[in-house]
Amino acid sequence: MERESMEFDVVIVGGGPAGLSAAIKLRQLAVEAGIDISVCVLEKGSEIGAHILSGNVFETRALDELIPDWKEKGAPLNTPVKSEKFFFMTESSELRFPNFLLPKQLHNHGNYIISLGNLCRWLAEQAEAMEVEVYPGFAAAEVLYHEDGSVKGVATGDMGVGRDGEKKGSFEPGMELHAKYTLFAEGVRGSLTKTLFEKFNLRENCDPQTFGIGIKELWELDPEQHKEGQIFHSFGWPLDRNTYGGSFVYHLENNQAYVGFVVALDYQNPYLSPYDEFQKFKTHPMMKEMLKGGKRISYGARAINEGGFQSVPELVFPGGALIGCTAGFLNVPKIKGSHTAMKSGMMAAEAIVAEMKLNAEAPAKVLDAYPALYKDSWVYDELYRVRNSRPAFKWGLLAGTIYTGLDLKILGGKTPWTFKHHDDHSALKKAKDCKKIDYPKYDGVYTFDKPSSVFLSSTNHEEDQPVHLTLKDDSVPVAINYAEYAGPEQRFCPAGVYEFLTDDDGSNPRLQINAQNCVHCKTCDIKDPTQNINWVVPEGGGGPNYPNM
Repeated sequence: MERESMEFDVVIVGGGPAGLSAAIKLRQLAVEAGIDISVCVLEKGSEIGAHILSGNVFETRALDELIPDWKEKGAPLNTPVKSEKFFFMTESSELRFPNFLLPKQLHNHGNYIISLGNLCRWLAEQAEAMEVEVYPGFAAAEVLYHEDGSVKGVATGDMGVGRDGEKKGSFEPGMELHAKYTLFAEGVRGSLTKTLFEKFNLRENCDPQTFGIGIKELWELDPEQHKEGQIFHSFGWPLDRNTYGGSFVYHLENNQAYVGFVVALDYQNPYLSPYDEFQKFKTHPMMKEMLKGGKRISYGARAINEGGFQSVPELVFPGGALIGCTAGFLNVPKIKGSHTAMKSGMMAAEAIVAEMKLNAEAPAKVLDAYPALYKDSWVYDELYRVRNSRPAFKWGLLAGTIYTGLDLKILGGKTPWTFKHHDDHSALKKAKDCKKIDYPKYDGVYTFDKPSSVFLSSTNHEEDQPVHLTLKDDSVPVAINYAEYAGPEQRFCPAGVYEFLTDDDGSNPRLQINAQNCVHCKTCDIKDPTQNINWVVPEGGGGPNYPNM
């Protein structure tokens, strides 16, 4: 069945902060220039914000530039940071670092505790008011190309295809969206972005991207334990000293708090479970005191970029560009990437409008002005100054902390050297070389199992559809991952998607993929030691439905 098509000047894949900021900036600049630029935003989540998961202590720098009167327009930034603490944790106690010792990148005065999903919902309203067409529930599944190899647009996935690959009675073919420019704002480890990396060799001149997994819960606290506007971060226990990561706790309004944990995905022990490290963290005496009498009301997980400056790929190619976390602009010491993602989208918009002012019908294929704007921006400067912080932890917790403190606090990130990154999956050791980790049982009060957590993420997929967690080779999970790495996918997935089943006597191991549980975190695509798992989009509208996350 032939697919229908729609024509736009700009198609944006992803309704997160980068994509929506790009859309708004495009329309602002078009109005100023007196030219008409049609803009469409595609979002695979059931609604804008449904798949957005972030800490989030928000820095307003990019928002101030994009919509200076955001307060008057009712942007959902309701809780300014009032106090902050930073701890080193041991199993039974905590050591607080005086704030004056912390580099300025770790200070949050002037920032807000927000739901990034709610901010994106508000940004979508601003975009639609400026005549941007926003289409949630449509997953871009394929990049389309002109005969000359330049990007023509994208196609959304077919709907109504059964698990066996056959068309059901409800079958509807995907829609093609053609554009002069296509901006990819898919977020971390974008499935289409991966294909662009390969086709245009966009990662040839940068380091491998490195990642962490962020796991987050929303709690309703006992009012006596709630301190609106307070935030704290920690590192140390329960992680070992060779594993990078730490916690965040942010007290927002309405007696609620975000409680979360990040584990770098270059960890070495295949028995480590990021999910269980987080659950274990909540058994710390300080955490149990805070959570006592509270109630967990939501859960989610998402991979984050940690590569920073040296892992940013080529940003442009014929017919389009990469913006936001799909390229990777997170400032690791700040634990912030929303402001830089937004600014990247705004810069791409500026480059597009500049080209269309010169020739609206046939603008230049390659947006050379975008990387030039990036290199002259505060985003570039910000990432450059912190570029050595994350890779310094290859020496371990103590040495990495000392180096980062000296580099940021004393030297201002202006050292003449730049450390390198490595692929996260390559760091995983064989099971025979590592110690098995026994995690405590879940108590249902502070710690919880994966099924109950997935339930709180409101994750839903049409069950009778092709599995979107594809395997390049069906034999690899058992022959290599299970045999040599003790089946790490059953532990690095925070949603119970991967299970190794055996017969009663422990023989005949086989992998079962529970695709309906997937929260779209992309961890499996990143950490699989054989890089055999390829995450592709399911039917549009599937996945988590995060409310206030």
